[in-house]
Amino acid sequence: MGGALLERWLGNGLSATAVTVVEPQEDTAAALRERYNLTVLPDFSKTGDAPQVVVFAVKPQVMEETLPGYTGLGGSEPDAGPLFVSIAAGCTVESLARHLGTDAAIVRAMPNTPAAIGHGMTVACASPSVSEDQRVLAAGLFTAVGAFAWVESEDLLDPVTAVSGSGPAYVFLLAEYLAQAGVATGLDEDLAQQLARATVSGSGALLEHSDETAAELRKDVTSPGGTTEAALEVLMAEPGLRTLLTEAVAAATARVRRLSG
Repeated sequence: MGGALLERWLGNGLSATAVTVVEPQEDTAAALRERYNLTVLPDFSKTGDAPQVVVFAVKPQVMEETLPGYTGLGGSEPDAGPLFVSIAAGCTVESLARHLGTDAAIVRAMPNTPAAIGHGMTVACASPSVSEDQRVLAAGLFTAVGAFAWVESEDLLDPVTAVSGSGPAYVFLLAEYLAQAGVATGLDEDLAQQLARATVSGSGALLEHSDETAAELRKDVTSPGGTTEAALEVLMAEPGLRTLLTEAVAAATARVRRLSG
């Protein structure tokens, strides 16, 4: 996810000279230098200048060992220190502040993988120390990769993670199963894959550009007594797709909350 964000930011005009990446794995560091002509260092202590923004794009499992290297950077007044942005699922503002300081300006954000092509969805929550200018800065970073929204309650980031953070996997699973269903009815596998991919991506694009809701678009496609109606009678029966998705989002939300401790 960090790599996807970085690529979009650079593609949108952020100068490579303004970016320093901290990457302890030398193979990954070498690839980043070659691809983007960036400064890539093994740890933060070697960066020198104080940053304006620090983005933590690491696995939640390694956040606790990553944060101590940044202790002391947070300022005691608005805009005095850097803006810390975390995209690690389940890592709360409180857990970050234990290392960064209670007055640190922290934004916890949840983007999703379509950010890699500029069609992401990011929702974020800010700590009380984040100034208005820093909120504008954070919003600018994420609107560069897609849609963006703030929530005032950090608790809402758990269901956000379950819906939009994990959501692309649900859509990819739909395309996977749709292709398999096509093969089961006699289609060639390559054609079934092409039909499923184009149908899912095209339908998503139509939903994005339409003023109608998803429910209204579904009804537009469904002729009384037609083939679509026959399929939807199966998908919408109970227990059906709605129940499965409700249970899936609930399970993902519960997992995020367990990660949060």
